[in-house]
Amino acid sequence: MTGPGGGRRNPRWPALVGIGGLLSAAIVNVGGNLAGNLLSELATNLLGPATIVLAVVGGVVGVAGFVMGRRRANQEVGPEPTEVLTTPAAGAPNLPYTAEFTGREEHVDALVGLLSREHAVAVLGRRAVGTSACAVQAANECREEFPDGQYYLDLRRRGRPRSARDVLTALARILGTTPPTSGRPDALAAAADALRGQLDGRKIVLVLDNVDRPDQVRPLLPPTARTCRLLLAGGPALAGLEGVVAHWIAEPGTSEAVELFATAGGAAPAARVRRADPRTDPAVREIVNLCGRQPRTVRALGYRTAQHGWRHSDVLDALRRAVQTPPHQRLAVSPAARLVTERDIAYRVLPRQARRLYRLMSLVPAPVDRPTIAALAGRHPELVTALLDRLAAAAFVVGAPGDRYEIRPLLAGSARLHLRDADPVRARVAAQARLTRHLARRAERHAANLAVLGSPGDREWSLPLDDDPYGWFDLHQELLLAVVRVPAGAKETLPRRVRRWWFRLAVALCGWLAYAERLDEWEEVCRTVLATPTADDRPEIAGWAHNELGVLRRRRHDPQGAAAALTLAVNERGRRGNAQARMNLGLALLDLGQLDDAVEHLEMSRRHRSGADRAGHALTELGLGAAQLARGEPDTAHHHLVRAANTFRSVGDARGYAAALTNLVLVHAALGEHLDAAQAWRAALREYESVNDPTSRATALLNAGATLLSSSPGQARTAYELLAESRRMREGTRLTAGLARTLLYLGDACAALGERADARQHWADAAAVAEEVADAQGLAAADARLDDDADSRVT
Repeated sequence: MTGPGGGRRNPRWPALVGIGGLLSAAIVNVGGNLAGNLLSELATNLLGPATIVLAVVGGVVGVAGFVMGRRRANQEVGPEPTEVLTTPAAGAPNLPYTAEFTGREEHVDALVGLLSREHAVAVLGRRAVGTSACAVQAANECREEFPDGQYYLDLRRRGRPRSARDVLTALARILGTTPPTSGRPDALAAAADALRGQLDGRKIVLVLDNVDRPDQVRPLLPPTARTCRLLLAGGPALAGLEGVVAHWIAEPGTSEAVELFATAGGAAPAARVRRADPRTDPAVREIVNLCGRQPRTVRALGYRTAQHGWRHSDVLDALRRAVQTPPHQRLAVSPAARLVTERDIAYRVLPRQARRLYRLMSLVPAPVDRPTIAALAGRHPELVTALLDRLAAAAFVVGAPGDRYEIRPLLAGSARLHLRDADPVRARVAAQARLTRHLARRAERHAANLAVLGSPGDREWSLPLDDDPYGWFDLHQELLLAVVRVPAGAKETLPRRVRRWWFRLAVALCGWLAYAERLDEWEEVCRTVLATPTADDRPEIAGWAHNELGVLRRRRHDPQGAAAALTLAVNERGRRGNAQARMNLGLALLDLGQLDDAVEHLEMSRRHRSGADRAGHALTELGLGAAQLARGEPDTAHHHLVRAANTFRSVGDARGYAAALTNLVLVHAALGEHLDAAQAWRAALREYESVNDPTSRATALLNAGATLLSSSPGQARTAYELLAESRRMREGTRLTAGLARTLLYLGDACAALGERADARQHWADAAAVAEEVADAQGLAAADARLDDDADSRVT
């Protein structure tokens, strides 16, 4: 007695004894023909009569034991209850009965109701879903309403569909009419008219099963007999036939599939071990769902499970391993999993190329478009389109928005079982490599075009979907995230053919996630990269991930965590690769107020950058300008910021240009160049009108308002409006030092306008926010203003 990995073995001793007896008899006969006298003398002198008798008796007993063992084995195994119809009896009527029909009561009742009022009814569904059983069961339940005959004809012969002439010939033989003389349309029409004449006025139900093509039954349509009923059972190709009312059925529900499993198990010989009732075992519900709730498969697995005494938990574990083990890992296919694939009739009748495409699509965990499917299969897109149409017509795949396809969720586990059973590891890895390479190349191309469209709010939705990089990422985000998340925490590295393209896909995906402000998914992808052994083997990959995490933490206003992550990035990447990480580290140190260290790292970043990286140089100059301004060196800051602004403008980076102008406002104000400061903040605000960056625009408004207050006290009202707009844009976001400074200068503007109560309220709010975000300078400035206001009121 074994589990799902093997079945009960028959005893070997009867077979061995029987074989020995047969061999003995053969030797004796041959020897008698060649040397009878010599063998006779040998038997008399050496073996003796008793020995000869024992040998003969042993041979007879062995043969009998062998025959009885085979008979017992056949009785134990028996035929699996996969046939849904009993063999029709000879003669008329020949309507068969269903074998252990379970469930589907609502469909049967619906068909009985349709037969009572419609001349032709078709029960439609995908192959092997139970259309035949439902049609025959419905016809049997209304036998009494058709006393003149109940007839059945299978329109498949040896698995192949019959022609229209063969169908009319078989019906003519059953009903006693003249068969068609040829396959010409006029001959078929004449035979069909003869059948209608024979059926007219008689209460007869005619069941035509396994109708694969409409042309098989088209000569019989539309039926004209008043009392005769025509019941068809077939696939979706029959939809829309003239004069036929269609009734669709899908796979049985989970409860009905469990009942099928239990009923088939009850028909099996009792096992020696005691097993749980399938109807109450939660494992069985998951088992039937992994089988796709296909009736034939469920019945066969239920029978085999009961026959061998397999535990339901063991069967479920075997199926789960086959479905959930990564495709690039080797795993022996269990008997339970192989049984599921062998009984999938709908899959077996597909063309070879369609079966292969169906299996490979199980590698894709989300809807995918046609070009990606063609890359996955390594086939021409036109061939893939034809195969997809075939799979969609057979209800193996379904469509999704954006001209995408996916395997039906119910069949996803079954498809993965077929992949594990039919495709070797090298074929699965090759398909994974083709898929990852295709996605990485497309993601890199679209990620490079994101800067052209500006911010997410500026993208042109009038563009075709594939020309809009944001739209492409948005449509395929589920697929891209699923592909990148696959190896997270894996105990072994990805296959070598997949590894490089997987990392390139992760880099491109992070570019879009950062652009779209999807910080949680961005962090998840970075940590996934760090969790793979590949990051341990290649320090530059780990350095990239730490650099991304540092930028992410800066964006989340965590400069301490950003500095820690970026320090790791600088240490793990070589000199050529750490220019970006050093620049980001300098900016993080600038946020922390470590100005000298920030300038040092920014200078090193500028020296290490390639001369062709103009955008990188502009970013470094911008950081150096901000750092020099914070150190109180406005002249040096002015030099760096002007260079940054000119470079950003030449490369067409509106956001970078606006950021450089925003910082130039402060430089001009510090140098006393108030007219230049006003021109700079006006130019910055014009740039931000074309760039959807609320945070940077709020900073520009803050700088403009503060500059107006210090340079033109008479424009306090304009300054107040600019600062109020900055505060409005910061509402609903995380508390920052920028909000504290905005409230601080709003108080100054109110004070300049003579609104003392509002000024005190803004200063108090600024102090609260500064304390919350640990902005010591902002807190000190707000407290000083509140103290001065209190002193002035006392005076």
